[in-house]
Amino acid sequence: MVQMVGSLRKELADSLSTCKVLVVGAGGIGCELLKNLVLTGFKNIEVIDLDTIDVSNLNRQFLFQKKHVGKSKAQVAKESALRFCPSANIVAYHDSIMNPDYNVEFFRKFVLVMNALDNRAARNHVNRMCLAADIPLIESGTAGYLGQVTVIKKGMTECYECQPKPTQKTFPGCTIRNTPSEPIHCIVWAKYLFNQLFGEEDADQEVSPDTADPEASWNPEDTAARATASEKDGDIKRVSTKEWARSTGYDPVKLFNKLFKDDISYLLTMDKLWKKRKAPTPLDWQKLKNSERPKEESPVKGLKDQQVLGVWGLCQLFKHSIETLRSQLREKGDEAELVWDKDDPPAMDFVTAAANLRMHIFSMNMKSRFDVKSMAGNIIPAIATTNAVIAGLIVLEGLKILSGEIESCRTIFLNKCPSLRKKLLVPCVLDPPSNNCYVCASKPEVTVKFNVHKTTVLTLQDRILKERFGMVAPDVQIEDGKGTILISSEEGETEANNNKFLSDFGIRNGSRLQTDDFLQDYTLLINVLHSQDLERDLEFEVVGEVPEKPPAPQPNQVEANSVINGNKDSAQPSTSSKASAPDEEDDLMIIDPDDDDDEEGTSSGSAAAAAPHSAKRKHPDAETGETSVKRPRIKQSSDRASPVNEDDDDDIIALD
Repeated sequence: MVQMVGSLRKELADSLSTCKVLVVGAGGIGCELLKNLVLTGFKNIEVIDLDTIDVSNLNRQFLFQKKHVGKSKAQVAKESALRFCPSANIVAYHDSIMNPDYNVEFFRKFVLVMNALDNRAARNHVNRMCLAADIPLIESGTAGYLGQVTVIKKGMTECYECQPKPTQKTFPGCTIRNTPSEPIHCIVWAKYLFNQLFGEEDADQEVSPDTADPEASWNPEDTAARATASEKDGDIKRVSTKEWARSTGYDPVKLFNKLFKDDISYLLTMDKLWKKRKAPTPLDWQKLKNSERPKEESPVKGLKDQQVLGVWGLCQLFKHSIETLRSQLREKGDEAELVWDKDDPPAMDFVTAAANLRMHIFSMNMKSRFDVKSMAGNIIPAIATTNAVIAGLIVLEGLKILSGEIESCRTIFLNKCPSLRKKLLVPCVLDPPSNNCYVCASKPEVTVKFNVHKTTVLTLQDRILKERFGMVAPDVQIEDGKGTILISSEEGETEANNNKFLSDFGIRNGSRLQTDDFLQDYTLLINVLHSQDLERDLEFEVVGEVPEKPPAPQPNQVEANSVINGNKDSAQPSTSSKASAPDEEDDLMIIDPDDDDDEEGTSSGSAAAAAPHSAKRKHPDAETGETSVKRPRIKQSSDRASPVNEDDDDDIIALD
């Protein structure tokens, strides 16, 4: 007779009490997951999260209370979970999972890793670390009423990066006000700012730092001295943004100094925020006027919307747009409100200027007006019950793995409305690894198209290797028979190469670059495809299918005279041929979770949970055995695709 411990077989219960598991993220899903794990019988849990608790987390992250605001999510989640099971051994790390301290050996001490992340860079990294350590990974995500859980196991299933993903169009919202790490954060901040100044004021869309937020410990007296604005700059006080703006008559210079000098100076007083992030640099109107103005006088080639303006040019655009919008308000009369519309030139100018100035302050590459317009995304609300369902499913999949039944694991989709068979939960068979995956293939290889005469070593490192291929500290060697080191992860070793063009090192059509990331135990061979015919605004393009042979070298071509300004983040072609298939309306795409932990402060990309499948495939239903479309969806998917503008200021998450 089978011995039972509660609802579990004794062998499984014993396994739970001895195995060690890692939870990455302690936000929306992470809180529910930790609670579930200790109540199920897991005794050895480690949890890591870089974020601190915000007031807006309290409506759905139930391990936190008001008294915890400003404290480490991981630490408080540990303390709260221990109240459910004091005998559990929980270790909390207030840190980024991408810290080099958490290497392959760190991951190998776990039997299972469970992700509750919100950004793509950290997801890519954990995926690669689990592949390198050969540890099962359970990936999860939520977006509003939609959710998903899937299992990743080296050699058995698709990895997180096996299928191409569209560029992330939405983002975690907890960083918008204080610690933006991607351009899209700044764009949404600028849209919020427009509403605070000219539109319908919403307390959930406040843009100024919160004086009552104890997220970081600092001396209040120092804060007052460092963050109080001078009378010359408008006697800044922490009041309603619109109220203060009206009191200044919407003076562009005073608004500028409040938003980009005083508020940033205030953020700098929150010392803990900048221990593991690069601190922002405040801007001052008068200093910029004196130092930057001469640099802006030379004409810039190219279409106006595709130009990336300099800082002083953005200041002028900011000033002009405010003056125009102020006039529109006055024409409408007292208490009038404007509605932001991407097709309204003054409104678009305002968001372009404000977003780019904030990007500059936080050391990001600025974007053209065209890019800013195209990067607007949907804001999806976080729903506590969705998190709870998904966290429960994570544990169920984990129990299968620990029972030695990984072949019975499924990808499970939580739908907003029942399927044709009246199901909200739709289990699907896991897919095998993709032969074309540039991460989990036996010999990862990819072809990248770019202009070797215009692409610098720094662009290769930051935009291609780190941003596109998710490396943390890449080393690059040219396969030229000499073993030339192009990029070294050792600080300062190859910095002199940064601003040189790839062609300066003899790289041409057909060259091959051996790239390695020691931390991720990851190697990627890049075939270079030189081209002068990239689409407008594209710096590079990943070719869909890796060729069997590298392209034959050709003589260097004459560099084109055209000038392209700006970058189009959304133009990132797939490494899989499946990307060319049209998206089906009933294909549910994998989504990002409700976890507002900003695992990597510099994070550039985007943050989707896993890859969407462009083409429909049929699999037997896990319950009925019937053959069904892998991602059954009905008309609600068209609702999902339509723009959403929900008033949720914190968990703004991505639906790929």
